[in-house]
Amino acid sequence: MKPKAGTQNGDAAIVKPLFVTEPVKYDTDDPAIWVNPADPAKSLVIGTDKNEDGALYVFDLHGKIAQSKVVRGLKRPNNVDLAYGLMLNGKATDIVIASERMTHKLRIFSLPDMQPVDNGGIEIFEGETGFEFRDLMGISIYTAKDGRMYAIAGRKNGPTTGGYLWQYLLGDDGSGHVKATLVRKFGIYSGKKEIESIAVDNELGYIYYSDEQTGVRQYYADPEKGDAQLAIFGTSGFAADHEGISIYKLTDSTGYIQVSDQGANRFQVFSREGTTQNPFEHKLLKVVNVAASQSDGSDVVNVPLDENFKHGLFVVMSDDKTFHYYRWEDIAGKDLKVK
Repeated sequence: MKPKAGTQNGDAAIVKPLFVTEPVKYDTDDPAIWVNPADPAKSLVIGTDKNEDGALYVFDLHGKIAQSKVVRGLKRPNNVDLAYGLMLNGKATDIVIASERMTHKLRIFSLPDMQPVDNGGIEIFEGETGFEFRDLMGISIYTAKDGRMYAIAGRKNGPTTGGYLWQYLLGDDGSGHVKATLVRKFGIYSGKKEIESIAVDNELGYIYYSDEQTGVRQYYADPEKGDAQLAIFGTSGFAADHEGISIYKLTDSTGYIQVSDQGANRFQVFSREGTTQNPFEHKLLKVVNVAASQSDGSDVVNVPLDENFKHGLFVVMSDDKTFHYYRWEDIAGKDLKVK
């Protein structure tokens, strides 16, 4: 679609996207950015169309739909994430994973060809009988330093005493398809609304998730490090729901955590690193108003992609059936750093 000018004005200004994607059919919800290792200018954005006749849409860096790659016929795909180099059939395979709410399944496809590698889907939250306890919502992938890859899944409803999130080890089932083995249940829930957005910091080994109308909770991503909550932040100053979380990395240990303040059409930006006194203290650094409306999901990368996105790309869902593409330097303005 027609490019729109960016801005570097302060917090009061509305930052405009450089591009807005072509619209999906029903209801956008969450994006993920795949960086093409051979040619970053041919990187892709994968986004969910949340409907019982839903789809995974694939866009180029100008927001155009790659029609041949769109996966249709999904039953209310909610969130999406991706990872690089899962070993399938002895080959390192990039994968994209979506939460299919109505079937209680994880749906997994290879990248960039978007071919299924899940044998029709992997059922999770098995054995749960509570109301909406199996209705998949959030999904994120943790790739450990030893190469092990885990899916962390959330749902529409769950226990308040711990175990809202379930973590699965991903691997080859012996036939080149993905299998998922449950390794732990963890995560406190306030009971106020739901937990949807989940993000993982691979380098530092943390999981963050938005407990809507409460705050952002932090846990270790390594299941062997225990299930104690490390921090909760963003507990005040949000207009309504805490939503999409994304992490812009300046180094392996520094950067920014963006959290969607959905009701106010803005993102609150926190420090990725903690303080000397408290390694789990994430200070609020900036509030960024965006043109995207009622944003649920977001994703960000810090690498140069093309002449438009030289310092990274920030993709934000908007409730008009689109995703907005922002240059990181426009989000950063004069207050934050660029890589």
